[in-house]
Amino acid sequence: MRLLFTLLLMAAAVAAAVLIANQPGHVAIFWQDRRIDAPVAVLIAAVIAAALILAALIWLLRRILGGPGAFLRRRRERRRREGYRALTQGMVAVAAGDAEEARRQARKADALLAEPPLTLLLSAQAAQLNGDEDAAKKYFAAMLERGETEFLGLRGLLTQALKRGDEATALRLAERAQALRPRTPWVLTSLFELRTRRGDWRAAEASLAEAGKAKLLPEATLRRHRAALLHEESKAAEAAGDSAAALSLARKAQDLAPDFAPAAARHALLLHRAGRDRQAAKALEAAWRRAPHPLLAEACRTLAEAEPALARFKRIATLAAAAPEHVESRIALAEAALEAQLWGEARRHLEAAGAGAGPGTEVAPPAARICRLMARLEEAEHGDGAAARAWLARIGEAPPDPLYVCAACAAESRQWQPLCPRCRAFDSFEWQSPARALPALPEPSAGSGATGEAKSAEAPHLLTPPERRSRQGGAVA
Repeated sequence: MRLLFTLLLMAAAVAAAVLIANQPGHVAIFWQDRRIDAPVAVLIAAVIAAALILAALIWLLRRILGGPGAFLRRRRERRRREGYRALTQGMVAVAAGDAEEARRQARKADALLAEPPLTLLLSAQAAQLNGDEDAAKKYFAAMLERGETEFLGLRGLLTQALKRGDEATALRLAERAQALRPRTPWVLTSLFELRTRRGDWRAAEASLAEAGKAKLLPEATLRRHRAALLHEESKAAEAAGDSAAALSLARKAQDLAPDFAPAAARHALLLHRAGRDRQAAKALEAAWRRAPHPLLAEACRTLAEAEPALARFKRIATLAAAAPEHVESRIALAEAALEAQLWGEARRHLEAAGAGAGPGTEVAPPAARICRLMARLEEAEHGDGAAARAWLARIGEAPPDPLYVCAACAAESRQWQPLCPRCRAFDSFEWQSPARALPALPEPSAGSGATGEAKSAEAPHLLTPPERRSRQGGAVA
């Protein structure tokens, strides 16, 4: 297209030249008392030359007048390129952990770019890398004053608040961040974790619902977390004297997570206190069918605490019938048979639970609690102290009894707790046999779920362990 335009232009010029050559003429110019005669072609050439000279003069004048501005623009562009190069090198230094280089590049970028948003972020990160939290806090606070960096500044200040254990400030910052970007994943997870640490179960439930809408957790995990929250709300309602609300919340918790033993046991005990023993027994049987657990057997014995030992054994037998071959059914029946002095029944169930595996056999040795029950049986039935001591001696080599193990930090506890006392993760305890015998964490005191002293230096997160084995509960308040 450009070649065609050039050819057309040349053709037009040639045509004009031929036209002028074929039709010559003269032009007379009178200036005062002078007369200038010239051919038309000369006049046209003179006009063209004058136009070219005028254009050259205008170009030169513009270059002279615009020179300082152009110099300043080139200088600003050069500084901008150097500033962003320093910014990039500073980010690389932060990623590499080179605190001194990051700080040097941050100063250089700040001087060249006149504190744009990214230099504030680099300066804050360099200060953190150098261990200067006060300077980092200053930069994060400055970021709050700019709309484009306010959100990043809030996250930096929130992380600092968590490191120093100031969860109240961290919660306030997370709520402000939610007002800016309500569906950001880290905002939702931070709000959920911080609200559970404060024991604000209702607010935590609202945060969990938002996390569910954002598809941050699998449906099964959402249901389990909500059941744990309702379980804690039920305890709070009972403490406030609202028995009806406590029972309703416990029922919802069991409906959401039928295999969550604390919710089922609590639901049954509240029904028992309300005089609805038949419904309480059915609640325990439904939970036992899904996941037998010692807590459920304990709750069943509580329902029959005023009855004779033989009646309690029958209640346990009815409960165990929901999962007759499960080891927890065997152990629960053995304990009830020991109380009722049904020695043969106790021995039969203990042997079925693993007590028949003697030393030298290929069968796995019995667990420690089975050894203890066998020692009781030998002492109670035969008065055989030597046999009892032999069973107790086997405890040292027996597999440890199941405990609550935190899926986040592997801490152990004898009771289920909403928050791990060590890492403060919510609903992280799994009922399982620990890999090795370790001292268990102390049992939670009243209200420890809301006001525990332990602080976590890590940013909050929603607990989503890859494999949630039979997540069971602990003691019922």
